[in-house]
Amino acid sequence: MLNSHFPVIRYSHFFMGTKRIAATFLPPVALDRSSYVPIYRQLYDWFRNAITTGQMRPGQRVPSSRSLATELNISRIPVLNAFEQLHAEGYFETFTGAGTCVARAIPDETIKADSSKDRREQIDDRAKRRLSRRGDALTREPSQVWLNSLGAFRVSLPALENFPSRVWSKLVAAHARRPSKSSMAYGDAMGYLPFREAIAEYLGAARAVRCRPSQILVTTGSQQALQLCAQVLLDPGSQVLMEDPGYPGARQAFSSVGARIVPVPVDEEGIEVGAIARRGRSVRAIYVTPSHQYPLGMTMSAARRMMLLDWAVRSGTWIIEDDYDSEYRFESRPVASLQGLDSSDRVIYIGTFSKVMFPALRLGYVVLPADLVRVFSAARDAADIFSSTLYQAVMADFIRDGHFARHIRRMRMLYMERRKALVKSIGSHIPGRLEIVGAEAGMHLVTLLPQGVNDVEIARKAAQKGISAMPLSSCYVSAEKRGGLILGYGGVNAHQINDAIRTLRTIL
Repeated sequence: MLNSHFPVIRYSHFFMGTKRIAATFLPPVALDRSSYVPIYRQLYDWFRNAITTGQMRPGQRVPSSRSLATELNISRIPVLNAFEQLHAEGYFETFTGAGTCVARAIPDETIKADSSKDRREQIDDRAKRRLSRRGDALTREPSQVWLNSLGAFRVSLPALENFPSRVWSKLVAAHARRPSKSSMAYGDAMGYLPFREAIAEYLGAARAVRCRPSQILVTTGSQQALQLCAQVLLDPGSQVLMEDPGYPGARQAFSSVGARIVPVPVDEEGIEVGAIARRGRSVRAIYVTPSHQYPLGMTMSAARRMMLLDWAVRSGTWIIEDDYDSEYRFESRPVASLQGLDSSDRVIYIGTFSKVMFPALRLGYVVLPADLVRVFSAARDAADIFSSTLYQAVMADFIRDGHFARHIRRMRMLYMERRKALVKSIGSHIPGRLEIVGAEAGMHLVTLLPQGVNDVEIARKAAQKGISAMPLSSCYVSAEKRGGLILGYGGVNAHQINDAIRTLRTIL
């Protein structure tokens, strides 16, 4: 039996008045030339089935009978006969200048019901549960409705309206106008070298990070960096220590490989190293945010930093330092990195451009000890090979030309003003109800709720009003959870802050 499978592709857009004729890829047409069923009937059946199962959508353009016959290497007559029958039954319609299209009058609901109802009924319970234990756990994660809004007080959202779009667009256009062959081909898994050189210069000057460009791995944001750390360093059952409360994204990354998360409390000096030391040598890695603890905002003291580094050397534990928004410190100069104090190559340093540039850029980086470079590069190659070379090249110029440093200085002043506006608004409209924590740095602060108030319920009610207020309890691993709200102020102006706090007062 001989089968013909020819993908027929058309990709153009057509309009009829104000109605748009959708264009898409046509799935492969299959013909059985040895069958007793006539070719025109096979074509008719195939198109009808493709339409009723949703493979072809209402308004999608159909190839002309001549081009389809040529693609399938058959006579045009059976194609015309099949098209005529499909026209007669209302599956096809013709528009002047647009050719033959799938009829737009076929309702989506009918197509979806026809395409999936019978198959859904045939799937047994065992097929529905074909997930790993970790995959099944991910499906049970509670819905985070407080992340659905980009208004007040979306955490980690920068002031996008103040981004230097004109400068950025010029740099993008300059690189995109005449791209080199190497910039359009496959790139290095470690990242674009000029970009890594620019990152190394910036980190050395601004964050006291000690590294060479060869130690920097460019990632698709800090979340991928955490995922790579989990893949390379951890096995199922490996112990990972985390600040409690701590960053939920890190917890998800480590849990995804089956690691066992061990919470460690924090106080005004950061993570309690004394509680860490009692863990002995069974710990594989520890995740910390020493420059600006997430979410509470304290800075790890110098004494704690030295104790942590000493313990990591003695226990053979990796330290994962997440330096997610240390550029924005208001009461003093930015604090030097923990990695800069490390003389034993135990610290893996993670940074991101999502907060200082914009989240959709999807560029981050990891500074690796030299002996981890090869394995991390292999893991990155296995994950998604490399990040967009175009945006790496643009970002390299943005840093080297001084735009990055100027943008950070402007944003630091802007966020300081917005932080003051938020603190003042809370004091004016909700006096005595919220205790403010961690308002000296970053792009968010924490407000502790009165005892007994359910912060998740408050967050859900706020989301219904268009306010993003992340519940503090979502950051805890331990059962002892203090209720509070994490309020980001980077992406909202003073007027929006005031209006949102008034709304939040009515919810409380």
